[in-house]
Amino acid sequence: MDLSMQRAKQGKVASMRAAIITGAGRIRIDTVSRPMPGPTQVRLRLQGCGVCASNVIPWSGPDWMQFPTAPGALGHEGWGIVDILGSDVTDFSVGDRVAALSYNSFAEYDLAESASIVPLPEGLAGRPFPGEPLGCAMNIIDRCDIQADQFVAIIGIGFLGAILTRLAKDAGARVIAISRRPYSLSVARTMGAVETLLMQDHHTIIGDVKALTSGRFCERVIECAGSQWPLDLAGELTGERGRLIIAGYHQDGPRQVNMQLWNWRGFDVINAHERDPAIYISGIKKAIKSVEAGQLALSALCTHVFPFDRLSEALDMARDRPDGFLKAVVSFV
Repeated sequence: MDLSMQRAKQGKVASMRAAIITGAGRIRIDTVSRPMPGPTQVRLRLQGCGVCASNVIPWSGPDWMQFPTAPGALGHEGWGIVDILGSDVTDFSVGDRVAALSYNSFAEYDLAESASIVPLPEGLAGRPFPGEPLGCAMNIIDRCDIQADQFVAIIGIGFLGAILTRLAKDAGARVIAISRRPYSLSVARTMGAVETLLMQDHHTIIGDVKALTSGRFCERVIECAGSQWPLDLAGELTGERGRLIIAGYHQDGPRQVNMQLWNWRGFDVINAHERDPAIYISGIKKAIKSVEAGQLALSALCTHVFPFDRLSEALDMARDRPDGFLKAVVSFV
């Protein structure tokens, strides 16, 4: 069925529910028209979408945030069923279950370029699959270039930090997990961390890591928190000619660094964020293989599932991070 016939079949009345953020901590679920794909796009009937840590600051209403948002905006961790094909799309079929790079997925339907979706195998049927952050984790670990028996400190153990702990451990590293929450540290231990430290006193952590590494500090440090204090700590924990990998999303303004220390230690600094969709998709494909193989157990990592009409609660939980919380997803089914 070509796109014009699909449009005619859908008619002008087809609608969907979509979240619109109207102000700091305020949201409404509106009924809006379903989007129609362009020639190289597909439309997805979403089954779920993860709530990203990067949603928290926009949800708080910073000065640079514009309200109301577009329908579905901020949601970028969606998965679902291909619903309509654009006229030039030949490599997917209606009914395919996929993970997607799309950007208005706090809604029942969203559009994605056909080059930015990945088929999900039958073995993952019925399971949530927030492909974008999983792909990020795979791409970050590639940028780390971890070697066996290296000390790797991971600062900030949320969903991303927990995955990186497992991937670094499987690469042969001795992982030191650092987090402000005892629950997160317990997760890190199950993911393979050999040492866990509460992120409280700056100097105590530095002393502990120095002792654990016989004064050398760490060959790799992965900063996942996205704020100034953990970035300061990351520099202190990176050893000479080591590598500091910035995985946290620093979205709330400029940062200062101790360039005297960074110069003296001579370590490399890697900003492990990607913007090329092809690299994202490569990471998602690796993540699918990892989950299928049992390396990553998403059921343990996605700790809270909310129906769509409780999205505001999911966003609040991502902000407040109560005991037992690691990752929230919203479900449309």
